[in-house]
Amino acid sequence: MFKKEDQDFKEVETIIGPSVKVEGDFVGHGNLVIEGVVKGSVKTEGNLKVGEKSQVSASVSAANAIISGEIKGSVSIAGDLELTASAKIWGDISAKSICIARGAFLTGNCNMTETGKNNTAKEIETAEEESDVL
Repeated sequence: MFKKEDQDFKEVETIIGPSVKVEGDFVGHGNLVIEGVVKGSVKTEGNLKVGEKSQVSASVSAANAIISGEIKGSVSIAGDLELTASAKIWGDISAKSICIARGAFLTGNCNMTETGKNNTAKEIETAEEESDVL
């Protein structure tokens, strides 16, 4: 990813293993690794790693993320987002910075913003006006 993968996931708080299926809303504060199946929503203030064989049918929100598996839903990342060659996403993504490997699949809109969150039309208009002044 951004050469910080080992650091970012040194202290993993939660691991959803390959044989685990989770349904519902998952909210956490630490780093999260998903290797199994998740349906609902996933939100963590830490980093997220979605394993190659994982299947996520949920809206996803995290500080930084490395995606290698499948996600069906929106992905909102405050910082860095990496889609590896095996990643498959059906949904809109937004992040501060995005790295998409050759072979990754994405169907949806892709937005890069300062905060990693989708800006409203008013926020975009205000930013454009401020840049015109400079």
